[in-house]
Amino acid sequence: MRIAALVAAAALLAGCAHPWNSMNVPPGTPRDQVIAHAGPPVGVWPLPDGGQRLQYTLMPMGYYAFMVDLDPAGRVVSTRQVMTPREFLRIEDNRWTMQDVQREFGPPAQVEAVASWNGPIYRYRWYEPGQGPMFWYVYFDPQGVVRRAHPAIDHINGNDPRSR
Repeated sequence: MRIAALVAAAALLAGCAHPWNSMNVPPGTPRDQVIAHAGPPVGVWPLPDGGQRLQYTLMPMGYYAFMVDLDPAGRVVSTRQVMTPREFLRIEDNRWTMQDVQREFGPPAQVEAVASWNGPIYRYRWYEPGQGPMFWYVYFDPQGVVRRAHPAIDHINGNDPRSR
């Protein structure tokens, strides 16, 4: 009975506009159908080829962000979930800017400041299978250039006594 209720709830949610649905649009889907299926994006960025990137995110508390790239005619070229180490490792210290990071990953879960760093620090949440909740920190200098980026464990639900 409980499984049937979960299946029914999942089917109902599948019909609603939700960021997860952005991953279920095949190449060639028109922009307006993506938005009808996934809801309004949290961000829209121009791409070098004249297309657009639609950003869907579950930040600040979720672990996923989805990018839907459209061609200049407004049709889906690709979709991908970007809160992964493989994607984060693309960030280039001393080359990428705050704008590059926002275009590639969307808005961060949190923007932090610490006394030992002279610039904003973006914190993105992601989930590592077998490890659990994680953060990826991106440190910017005052001019908005990435100076370093690295992963860290999220102890909020872990066994670390500092999380209690």
